[in-house]
Amino acid sequence: MKRLLLATALIAAPMLANPSFAQGAADAPNIDPAKLSAHIKVLSSDDFEGRGPATAGETKSVGYIVDQMKAIGLEPAGDLKDGTRAWTQDVPLGKFDIKGPVAAQFTLDGKAVPLAQGEQIAIRAAMTNADKVSIKDAPLVFVGYGVKAPERHWDDFKGLDLKGKVLVVLINDPDFETGTGDFGGKAMTYYGRWTYKFEEAARQGAAGVLIVHETAPASYGWATVKNSNTNTMFDIVRKAPKAVHPDLEAWIQRDTAVSLFKAAGLDFDALKAQAQSRDFKPVTLKGATFSAEYAVDHSVIVSKNIAGRIKGATRPDETVIYSAHWDHLGVGQPDARGDKIYNGAIDNADGIAAILELARAFKSQPAPQRSILFLAVTAEERGLLGSEYYAANPLYPLSKTVGDLNIDALSATGPAKDITTSGDGKVDLQNLLVAKAKAHGRYFTPDPSPQAGHFYRSDHFPFAKRGVPAISVGSGEDLLVGGKEAGAKAEADYTANRYHQPADEWKADWDLTGQAQDIGLFYEVGSDLANSKTWPEWQAGSEFKAPRDASKADRK
Repeated sequence: MKRLLLATALIAAPMLANPSFAQGAADAPNIDPAKLSAHIKVLSSDDFEGRGPATAGETKSVGYIVDQMKAIGLEPAGDLKDGTRAWTQDVPLGKFDIKGPVAAQFTLDGKAVPLAQGEQIAIRAAMTNADKVSIKDAPLVFVGYGVKAPERHWDDFKGLDLKGKVLVVLINDPDFETGTGDFGGKAMTYYGRWTYKFEEAARQGAAGVLIVHETAPASYGWATVKNSNTNTMFDIVRKAPKAVHPDLEAWIQRDTAVSLFKAAGLDFDALKAQAQSRDFKPVTLKGATFSAEYAVDHSVIVSKNIAGRIKGATRPDETVIYSAHWDHLGVGQPDARGDKIYNGAIDNADGIAAILELARAFKSQPAPQRSILFLAVTAEERGLLGSEYYAANPLYPLSKTVGDLNIDALSATGPAKDITTSGDGKVDLQNLLVAKAKAHGRYFTPDPSPQAGHFYRSDHFPFAKRGVPAISVGSGEDLLVGGKEAGAKAEADYTANRYHQPADEWKADWDLTGQAQDIGLFYEVGSDLANSKTWPEWQAGSEFKAPRDASKADRK
């Protein structure tokens, strides 16, 4: 899902032709940092057990958010039954847990090398509806970055039959190390995402995938990989899950991979360099095989998206969405302190706090021309599943959805002088946000980490890939107190020590004044969209322009 500390995804409108778009809204309601803090404190408390889907934490989270929406004065906007809207949208999900111990090992020239779950390897519960995964002495094949991109004349597989084999794959794109090449330089494409690596391996017929974790190209450390992959897995309910999931989906530590390659008479770094060329060919690790065995519990559960609405006064069928995910990782492996609850305060209790306070701000004003939907989605941490389900089964038509302003993990380190984007969405109304920021004496900084693939990691993406224009925006790192150095230090500290770890907890000494200012900026963007006739557009060359253009007749 995101820029790890500061990510906010924002879908905005196309141009500054409307003069009101280019100026700050002087009468915009103030966002109260104390109210934000109070929401975050409750949602990230131990009582909410890390807000895991299909747990008591979900029941408490849904109850709290619905109660707040009712108190603010929103109308229910969820599933329609017998002519009446509920507060929630049912989201059926496959739920998958490893049952009992995990046995995994390499066999190197006949010698077994055990792999400890969570230490050398992080194996996800299989999402193929299998009761058991049993892989015995599967050949290991290094396939570079595991990319097949015909439009770039790139194929790491070169026609090799990979059925029944376990693939060893690098994370990110072939361009990551050098910053130049066929994939646009440092900025990650979807080919660099771990989700793509698994999907492509399934298409190749592989038995499994071992992604080699390296902190820089992954953009997070091993603790994040371990904590995100060794607990309960969820997926949308699929008719043919093996079309996108191999039996084994796992990560291994870099040092483990280096030792494996060395035992097979190979140089990991040399092969990694070769993989940066389209001439690369798969390499079988001679004398090396992989085995794993573990049982899997699988079932179908129903989680909840939560939806509250302000009905538009003149064009209620046109909808601006503010969204944020309410879920986090729940209860998982203990950290060094023995803490098992992944509280998810920054990620993403603060996003829920933001949409609740945005709803309060809008309710304090006259009804907007267009409707505004406040959408709290489930299972973002499991692969953007709640937003994916909504985008596939929208409560209000996507063709008349003006945009989705998604908020995910805002800064708690005080006001910043700048704002920034997460990835390049090629939306022509980035100028709107920049103008809004300028009106408040702030400036724009391009995404400082395009190689992290933030554009594909938050809940705006399922909307974007269906044509709803999207651009990701961050809180900024040039802090009023301490400048860029302090901002970069704060983000690095969060990423290393709190992101997807039990230590992501509410703090009484947070400075949420910057977060409140950011949310006020997003209020102004959404208010302009909700009180205009402007429809956002994608720039020429964007992969999302065609699906949006296909529904243009609906937006007359």
